[in-house]
Amino acid sequence: MIVGVVLVTGASRGLGAAIAKGVGAAGWTVAVNFAHDDVGAGSVVDTITSAGGKAAAFKFDVTDKASVRHGIAEIDRHLGPVDVIVNNATGPQPLIPIEEQTWDDHLDQLRFFVKAPLLLLQAVLPEWRARHVGRVIHIGSEVVDMGNPEFGHYVAAKAAMVGLTRSWARELGPEGITVNLVAPGFIPVERHSGTTADELEDYRRLVPLGHQGTPDDIAGIVTFLASPAADFITGQTLAVNGGRTLA
Repeated sequence: MIVGVVLVTGASRGLGAAIAKGVGAAGWTVAVNFAHDDVGAGSVVDTITSAGGKAAAFKFDVTDKASVRHGIAEIDRHLGPVDVIVNNATGPQPLIPIEEQTWDDHLDQLRFFVKAPLLLLQAVLPEWRARHVGRVIHIGSEVVDMGNPEFGHYVAAKAAMVGLTRSWARELGPEGITVNLVAPGFIPVERHSGTTADELEDYRRLVPLGHQGTPDDIAGIVTFLASPAADFITGQTLAVNGGRTLA
């Protein structure tokens, strides 16, 4: 695997922005995907390019087939073929008691964590197979191991990503394509701005390393999985949570 083009979905802020900047700093050309935040995506691109890297922003809906096909074609035209897909994009993640959850609540999560990764992989797979190269890196969550209450719709969808990782790794491994999943702990980003100090402390107390992670911790492991150092790693879930899910 050589340094090429990395597509990071949902990269205008939060973990996605940190991942995009991290792989950009490592020498990858970065396709910064976003759905709404033009300013945020532009800022991420500026950070990468001002440091001497190469990046461009691409606005498309990763849950829509036609949009994905167009977006991948635009990336290919402007930056070159995608070599690595980082499935980070997400939507709202409300807490909903079981008795109030609907099938649509579950579908809302599955669209981002199953449908979007499938559409993106299918869009690049013929070209990857022709080159015997390609990497998928899913951004999962520790909630699959923790089983957070009132979160079944989200937990189930993130668990489905683990299943995708293992199945795709077996199916695509013979063709030189690797598939892995990074499972972060609770790492506060912009959308967690309403979290109280007490809530943060309650979480921190249960982390063996004694502190919460940062977006750069996730960017670091994604950069590693994209690198030649991870050539012989596939089908794995890598927990990045300070030991929170130690059994």
